[in-house]
Amino acid sequence: MRLTWRGLWLLLLPAPLMAGGAWIPGLQWAAAGLFVMGAGLITFDWRLAQGISRFQITRRHEKRLSLGADNAIAVEVYNRSRRGATIWLRDEAPEEFVVEPLVLSGECGPFRAWRATYHVRPPRRGDYHFGKTNLRWLGPLRLIIRHGAILQSDSVKVYPNLLDARRFDLLVRQNRLREMGLHQSRIIGEGTEFERLREYLPDDEFRRINWKATARRNRPITVQYQTERSQNIVLALDTGRMMQSPVAHMAKLDYAVNAMLLLAYVATGKGDKVGWMAFADRVDHYAGPRQGRGQFYRMLEMLYRVEPQPVEPDYHHALSYLALRQRKRSLIVIFTDLSGGLSMDALVARASLLAEKNLPLVVTIRDPEIDAVARRRPQDSASVYQRAAAEQLLDERKVALDRLRQRGVPSLDVAAGQLSGAVIERYLELKARSRL
Repeated sequence: MRLTWRGLWLLLLPAPLMAGGAWIPGLQWAAAGLFVMGAGLITFDWRLAQGISRFQITRRHEKRLSLGADNAIAVEVYNRSRRGATIWLRDEAPEEFVVEPLVLSGECGPFRAWRATYHVRPPRRGDYHFGKTNLRWLGPLRLIIRHGAILQSDSVKVYPNLLDARRFDLLVRQNRLREMGLHQSRIIGEGTEFERLREYLPDDEFRRINWKATARRNRPITVQYQTERSQNIVLALDTGRMMQSPVAHMAKLDYAVNAMLLLAYVATGKGDKVGWMAFADRVDHYAGPRQGRGQFYRMLEMLYRVEPQPVEPDYHHALSYLALRQRKRSLIVIFTDLSGGLSMDALVARASLLAEKNLPLVVTIRDPEIDAVARRRPQDSASVYQRAAAEQLLDERKVALDRLRQRGVPSLDVAAGQLSGAVIERYLELKARSRL
C-alpha cells in the first residue's frame, strides 16, 4: 500500500496546528484529533479497496510466439466487487523480451471486465515462462493505492516468425502486398499458361491488358498467367560462428531463420517442392524437397531447434553433400555470412560447381550499423579506427560478392530488417522469369 497525494496531505494537515501549539495551548489536541481522523479515513479507504481477491486476472496469448515480431498478449481483469476501481497492471513477461507498453491502466467498473493488450518482441527462439501479474488499484476515497500479484506461470515457445506468413496470406487476399515491399506483378508471374482474367492493378504491365474483355466490361481487364509449378527449392542454412553476430539485438541466424520460413511458406503455397539443409563444420539436418504445408510445418520444427555453433562453416563438405543428394535442377538458396579467407574461397568454388546444374543464390545479411560507421565523420582517434575497420569489412564483402557474380552465381546482400521481403521478391522474380 502507498499513499496518494490526497492521503499524504490529509496526514500533513495537522502539522501547522501542532506547530502553533507552542503559542496557543490546546492546538496540540486539535492536531492530534485531525491526525487520528486522517489515519482513520486512510484505514477505512484501505478496507473499502479490498484485497487482490476482488479481481480475477486472465492472460491470453498464442502458445507459439513469433521470433522478432510484435506478439499480442491480452489481459483481462474482472472486478468481482460492487465498487469500481482505477487500476494499473504490469505483467511479468520473460526477462529477455522487449515489452511495450510496460504498464497498462484503465477503469474497471463494478462486476465488469477490463481488457487490454500489450506486445512482446522475443529476440531468440526457445522455451520461456511468464511470471506474476502485478496489479495496483485506487481506493474509493482516493487516499491510498493497494497492490497485489497473481501467479500465472504460463509456458510459451518462441518459434520462427509465423506472423509474417499469416500477414502474407492476408495481404495477398487484399491486394496490398506493397506493404511487405513486394510487387503484385511479380506474384502473378510471366508464365505462358492462361489462368484467369481479373481487373487491372497499378503494377500490371500494359501488354497484359485484354482489350476485348476491357471493351465488354468498360474497365481495364488484364490476363493472369500461371507460372510453372512443382519446381524444387532447397534452402541451405549456415549455422557457423559468423551467423552469431547480433544486429539490433537479434542474431543474424535468426533473421535468416525467419526469411527461410517465409520463403518456404510462399513456395509451398505456389506448389513448389521445398527441402532444407543446416550445416556448420558438418551437415546437421537435411530433408529432401517435398510438396505441401506438411513440409512447411516439419521445417518449422527443425528451425525451432537449430542453434549457432562457434566453428567455421565447411562449404566444401556441405555443398558437395547437397550436390550428391539433389540430382534434379533446383533453386538452392544459401543463407550465410561472408568471413573471407579459405572458407570464402570454398564457397565461391562449390557454388560455381552447383551453378552448372542448378540455380544457386547466395543470401548474406548486411549490418546497417557497419554502413553507418563507414559513412560517419570521425570525431577522435577511436572513431578514425572504427571507420577504417568498417570500410575494410565493406570492401572485403564487396570483393567476395563480385567474385560470386563473376562465376555466374547470383547473390543478395540486404539489411537484416529487409531480408525476408527481399528473399521473397527475388524468388518470385526468378520464378516469373522461368529461371528455375
